[in-house]
Order: sequence, then C-alpha cells, then structure tokens
Amino acid sequence: MEALLLPENKLCFVYVLYVVVFMYFIVNVFIEAEHVCKEARCTVSSRQYAEEFKRQFELPGLHSGGAIMERAVVQVTLFGLLLVLASTLPNKDDWNIYSFHINSTVTSRYATTIITSRVANRMDDSKEIQFQVRIPKNAFISKFRMLIDGQVYDGVVKGKEKAQQQYTEAVSRGQSAGLVSSVGRTLEEFKTSVTVAAHKKVTFELTYEELLKRKLGKYELQIHARPMQPVKDFKIDVYINEKAGINFIEVKGGLSTKALANAITRTHEDKQARVYFYPTEDQQKTCDVCGEQGMNGDLVIAYDVNRDTSLGDIKTSAGYFVHHFAPSSLSRIPKNVVFVIDQSGSMAGRKMEQTRIALIHILNDLAEDDHFGLITFDSSIFHWKRELVQANKKNLESAKTFAQNIRDRGATDINAAVLEGSRMLNAHPREGSASIVILLTDGDPTSGETNLERIQSNVRRDIAEKFPLYCLGFGYDVNFEFLEKMSLQNNGVARRIYEDSDADLQLKGFYEEVATPLLTDVTMIYNGVTNLTQTNFSQYYNGSEIVVAGQITDNNIETFTPQVVAISKDRRVTFSDTNATVEYTGTDFDSHIQRVWAYLTVKQLLEKELVLSGAEKKKVKKEALELSLKYSFVTPLTSMVVTKPLGENTDVLHKPKEGETTQALPPLVGQRQLPRRKGSRAYSKSFRIPGGWPMLRYAKPMPAQPMPDGRLFPGFGSGLVGEPGMPGQPMPAVDLSLVVEERLKSPPTNRDQDDMVASSVPLTHRFLLKTENLSLPLCFDVTGDVRLKLLHHPNRELSVNGELDTVMNGGFRRIVIHLKTDLHVEVDTNVITVREGQTTTHHTGQDLITAGSLTVMRRDKEIDVAVGDIRMVIYIHEKDGVEFLWPVLRQQPLDNNVTGILALKPAVYEEVQQTPSTKLKIKDQEIDVTRANAVDYSIVSSLTLDCWLMSAESVLQRRLDDFIVTQL
Repeated sequence: MEALLLPENKLCFVYVLYVVVFMYFIVNVFIEAEHVCKEARCTVSSRQYAEEFKRQFELPGLHSGGAIMERAVVQVTLFGLLLVLASTLPNKDDWNIYSFHINSTVTSRYATTIITSRVANRMDDSKEIQFQVRIPKNAFISKFRMLIDGQVYDGVVKGKEKAQQQYTEAVSRGQSAGLVSSVGRTLEEFKTSVTVAAHKKVTFELTYEELLKRKLGKYELQIHARPMQPVKDFKIDVYINEKAGINFIEVKGGLSTKALANAITRTHEDKQARVYFYPTEDQQKTCDVCGEQGMNGDLVIAYDVNRDTSLGDIKTSAGYFVHHFAPSSLSRIPKNVVFVIDQSGSMAGRKMEQTRIALIHILNDLAEDDHFGLITFDSSIFHWKRELVQANKKNLESAKTFAQNIRDRGATDINAAVLEGSRMLNAHPREGSASIVILLTDGDPTSGETNLERIQSNVRRDIAEKFPLYCLGFGYDVNFEFLEKMSLQNNGVARRIYEDSDADLQLKGFYEEVATPLLTDVTMIYNGVTNLTQTNFSQYYNGSEIVVAGQITDNNIETFTPQVVAISKDRRVTFSDTNATVEYTGTDFDSHIQRVWAYLTVKQLLEKELVLSGAEKKKVKKEALELSLKYSFVTPLTSMVVTKPLGENTDVLHKPKEGETTQALPPLVGQRQLPRRKGSRAYSKSFRIPGGWPMLRYAKPMPAQPMPDGRLFPGFGSGLVGEPGMPGQPMPAVDLSLVVEERLKSPPTNRDQDDMVASSVPLTHRFLLKTENLSLPLCFDVTGDVRLKLLHHPNRELSVNGELDTVMNGGFRRIVIHLKTDLHVEVDTNVITVREGQTTTHHTGQDLITAGSLTVMRRDKEIDVAVGDIRMVIYIHEKDGVEFLWPVLRQQPLDNNVTGILALKPAVYEEVQQTPSTKLKIKDQEIDVTRANAVDYSIVSSLTLDCWLMSAESVLQRRLDDFIVTQL
C-alpha cells in the first residue's frame, strides 16, 4: 500500500488497468447472481447481497438488458478510476513523522527531557525535513543529534565568539542562523532542518535540562507537544523519583482536557510517580488544542515532596551535594510593602485597567498586621499617603478608591518614584517584619534622572541591602535588562508581565509568591565544602524553596556539616537537625548531582555578570563560559553548531537572553530608550508590539535629503544595498513602524498652513524598520498617493491592503481585508463594510461581526480583527479634529510564506562613521544617513522616536514597487 503514496506514471497505469478489470469482473458476477435469483434458485442472503451492491453503486436493474449493463460498467469503472487517482495523489505533507517520543526523567527536582522525532521522506525526490520543538525558557539544551542512513551527526557546543563566524556567514546567506527564540511567556523554540533523500529516514534527538523551581507550594514540569501533524506513534513518558517521597501529583494543561484526558495514565507509589500520555491519531485531532495539523499545547505535571525535617533534603554524590531547604510550619512574618505604580501615558487603556484590577485584588489580600504604602508616578510623584499605614478596613477602602482613580498621563520618572518608595520603608522600621518594594512600569525613564546607571546606583545606595526590590516590566516595550539588573542589585527579581487578557492575574500571581514571608536574612552554612552557589537570601517565602549546591572538600562526608541560620519574626532561629541524615546516592546519581551544581552555578554566574563591571565582570563571564562548555550547556555565552551531511549549510544555535532578539521566530523583546533631541518637550519611550509588529508614526518636518544623483528629494538618503532575502527562509517578526510625515517640498509658512489640506502637492509618508538589536531603527520615505500591500497570506487566501491619507492628518484613510474570493471587509473611521458574496452589510456599532473564519469587533477607538492565527488591531486616532486609522499586527501567522510590508526582516547594520556625516554599513556597503524623528501612534499617547533616514531601497533591499498595489 505504501507504493500508492508514491505515484509514478507506470504504477498509475497498472493500478488503473487492474481496478477496471477487477470491477468489470465483479459486475458480471452480480449480473449472474441476479439472473439466478430471478429463477428462485438463490438463497435470501444472496438476493440481499446483490440488492445492496446495486444500491451502493446505483446500478438499477442489472438484469434489464445490455444498455443498462454497459451503463453500470461505466459507473463502476469511473468509481475505480477515482479510487485509484485518489490513492495515487501525493501526501499533503511531503514527509511523515511516524514516531514522536518525549521522555522526561525528574530526579530530586532536576529534569532531563529527551525529544525524539523519526521522520520518513515518502516522496520520490529529496526533501528538506524540519525539526521544530518548544522547550522551557529556564532550560539549557545539552545535546542535539541527527541520525541519517546510519550516520550520526552530533551538535557541538562552542563559545559564542568562536561560533560567530559561522553565524555571520549563515546570516549573510539569508538563512535562519539564530535557531532558538522566545515564543511566549515560558517557552523557546528550537528549529533546524536537513535534506533527506527519497524514501529515506532521519531521526532527530534533542536533550534539555532544567532545575524545577518551587512556586506556591509545587513544582511544575512543562512539556510542550507540537509535532506539526498527527503521529501514529506518539508518546510522552514522565518518570519522577524523589527520595523524600512524593506528597501529591496532578496533570493539567491543554493536553489533559476532554478527549485527551483518556489518553493519560498516572501512577504514584511513595517515592516514584509515572505519567504516560499515549493519544491516538484521532484524539490528536479533536482536543481543544488540536487540529488537522495535530496537537499544539502543554502537558503540565505538578507535584510536591514530603518535608519531614526542618533542615530539608540533602543529597551527596561523587564529591558534590545539593540541599533543598523549604521548612514548613513556620509563622508568617508581618510585612511592610510599598507599591510603586507607573501611570505614565504609555500605560493607557488596557494596561492601566488591568493594573487597577490587580491592585485592588492585592489590597484585599493584605493581612491586618501588614503595613503598606501606595504611590503612583509619571513625571511627578502622587501619594495615597506619605507614610506607611496599617492594612485595616478603613485604610484598605481608601486605598482601593485611590487605585480606582489612577489615570494615565505624562512621562516616566522611575528614579524619583523608587527612591520615594525606599524612603517610605526606611522611615518605618518595624521589628519582626519584612519589607518589600514592588515597582510596576512599562517603559524607560524619560523624566528626571534618565541615566540608567545613575538610577541603579541611587536605588542601591538608598536600599542599602535592607529589603528586596521586585521589578515588574509590563509589556514588550520595557527595558527588561535595566529592571533585571536593578532587581538583582537589591536582592530581588524582575518579572515580565505579558500584555494579555490575564495580565491582572499575572500581577496577582506574582504578589502571591511574595505575600507570605516566613524567614528573613537566611544564611546557609556548610563546613568542609568549596565552590558553593549562593548561600545568602534576604527572604524565604511560603511555598518557595532555597536550593544550594557545592563541592565537598576531598569528598569527605565526615567533615560535611550543614546549618541554616535565619530570623523568624522577632527571633533568630537555627536549623541544624542532628538527627537528619545526609543521604549518599549511588553511582547512578554521580553525574546527576554534579550537573545540578553546574546548572545552578552557571545560572547564578550569568546573573552576577549582569550586575558586575570591569575585571570582575570578565572573570565571572569566563567562569560561566568554561562551565557551559564543560557540561555542554547552550547558554547566552555559548552556541551549538549543528553539523549536517557534507554539502549542507551548518546551522548555529544561540540561546537568547530575556528581552533579546534572534533570527528565528517572533521573539519577545525589550527595547532601550531612544535619545531625545535637546530642547524637545515630548517625552520618549520605546514601545514594542508583541513579537515585533508594525507601528504607525506621525513624523515632524525634516529637511530635504540629497538623492544619489545629487538632486534634492524630501527625506531620502542615498545608496542602494543588497538583494532581496532568500526565498523560503523563515520570516521573523519585525518591529516595523509606519510613519506618516506631512511635508511639502518646501517648509510651509504660517500662511501656507490654512491651504495645506487643499494642496495638490503629494505628501510624504515615512516608514520605520526596527533592528534586531537595541540600536536606532532605520526609516525611509514614500511620496505620493500610495496604496500599500500590508499583508499577503497565500495559504489562507488572505490579503490586507491600506490606502494612505493625502491630507494633513496622515495615517490610513481605508484598510481593506480580502479573504478567499468572496469575502471583503472595508474599514474606515466611521463604518465597517462587509461584502460576502452578493450580500453587503454596514456596521457602525460595537457588535461582533462574524463572516466565515473572520471575526471583527469594534470597541470604542479600536477595531479587533482575527483570522485563524492572525490577530490585528486597527486603532482610530484623531489629530486636529480629523480621524485616521492605524493598524497593529498583534499575532504573526505561523506560515513562513507571508509577505507584505508588515513581514519585513529586522534591520542589521553597523555604524562606521559619525563625522563629518554619519554612515551606516549594511551588507558591506556604506550608506549616508540623516538623523530624523517621528511621533509614535502605536499607543494612545504620542511619543517621539529617533531613526536613521535613508532611501527606501537601502532599507528594503528591494524595489519599493514590490509593496505597492494598484487597487485596494
């Protein structure tokens, strides 16, 4: 049967001839049966059989003559032809994943997961086979290999600098060299491919490791399954082995619901637990997160261990130890907490609303013996009260009223706000309590002190290690590295809050992690050890865990003695259970405990490297690199070179830091502040749409720029560079900003302003293309009455085009969405017009519009559009009393064949000259540029951004005509 899936001309002819002859024979058999039955010499069952055959193939009266007989033969023959032709059509997919296994082993909270995918090329030609999986961000990839025709190709981990040449060469070829990218809150995507000969097979095997972190009283192992098609042999096997004993285990996630729940088997016996997930092909198509392309969701195994001793769980092996410390049955410590909330203009809309909701929930959770303060800030500080007060009913009601009335406005003075929060805590010392500052912001400092290093220095000086600072970065625009460094410098952590419908739950969830302090000033003390991981912790919270690892000197267990000293409420406590045993594990654990130590050490060295500077920074970076190479961890300091058969391009795998872009699928990126022009009163924040989506801007007038031939043209730089990107390569999300700049060929006078709307001189529209790093974006101008191809998704038969305004206000006059051949949606500022077949409807209200697979909903000043995996928001802005449209692509389609101005690749350049004029180097060509600026309409409040202005061809590396359409 497999040959039927491999069509060849000769095979097709043979099968067709065979089926025709066979069906002709069957017809004659039943003619004879009918004849016999008419003479009453057949059984009842024979007559029924003949009648059923006639009914199925619509052959009435086989007994009624030669003409009917011939018609019946033709019908059956046609049926046979259709059957064979259907069988000989090539597979929808050129290759078949015939086995997909995920095996995860968790020992003492350390998980090692192996993903094995076996793929067959069912076609007659060589095919490029992809391997694409998602893994937890917290994990380190430690092994990758491919098996092709009995030959093993192992990935090799190298220092990032040594692998950089291969990386650069891959990028210059237009290939996807950065193979790991952020794809959500908790996952990164690994992607590679290899060419497989006809009828041959390939096996991919990826191994990653992670230390599970305890939050809210449980550990969670997240396994993401996305094989890209239903798989006949699909299995997830999880084995958990905890010497302390497993207290409970539960299975949740999208892959555990409805039909798939029956595919899960769970066993739990004291110290061991197993979870088996073996869904059938049909089950892989029918669950909540399933479809024709199979499953795309998470299986989450949550569990906790027994805690019999106050000192915790200590294991040693081959000269290494790991200590898990999470005492229970402790009294909670009253806390002093100051909430520092950003209310600048960029927090407008949903973010501000969700912040208010979360803050009110958090206030409700404060205990009566807690004390709290609440301040909001933009360019100024606003106090609910200037001092901390007790969380009694009266104060909480007053604070909730204050929270409900927080409104967005102004710029962002982070420095003054955090220092004020620190002052409030320092002015309120309370013995037997724990103090915390929680900062929530969505942008960079743009008012007051804006130098990031000076802000960090000021905060560190004022806090002086007396309490932790927790920084919550709201959205994709925030400079997360700045917040992370400031948190680490002050014994806290930074957390990104993702712009989504559950942002308020994310905020509340983080607070719950730190809501119940049980110990402060925790010191882990060990005798007879060396090379310890972190041993001092400012606070220990209920539901969390402290983990320390190290090396035992000379592997002498006799001299190894652990002890923990901390403060519980108003007294010092010591944990040194003399009855506790330090468990020595056998040879199976020899490498396991050592790898836990290496994992923890590398993680903490990377955090230190972020905080330190100078010689200390270099030393810590070197130590982290050496350990990463020794244990084959793919970290931000290392790369894995993916080796392939001779003649194929080598891929280089980089692991991104939080807030760092890669060349692969859409990342979640933090963006630094762009410099402000001196004397400008407009504040400037950098804003990033999820995954890198387009942002429309309104630009201020700029001088005309020289064309390459010496002529002046408004806003064009000189130079043409590069060729179009390689076809077929993945197109990462781009932070593409559309800027509309209203400019005449000569600067208008005051008198001209009144006549500008009526002017027939074409206006210039500016586009801004963000880079893959944190440098200034590039921008270029388009002049005239232009219609733009915004997005084209051929597989979905979807096109989105936009018509730019030719009047003073700028922006889009109309945006038109085409889906297949019979559905068209036109959006302007007043009405949404839907033409479906011969039916036309006009919508001006806020009702949900559903047409085929497309949904549209207007909410006040925004219009939400969803088509399958594509999500777009069209904002309605107003300037000088005139409204215009502005689109933002919120969710990029998974398909790599999407084109249009919204699907451009991020810019890569090097600044090679600053005087007498600025030059940028793009793909070995130097281009003269001019610094320009634009007003950002990607949010409700307008913000000024800077960019490097050059010609359209220099930025796009192709003709501008490729993005222009003649009709909407």
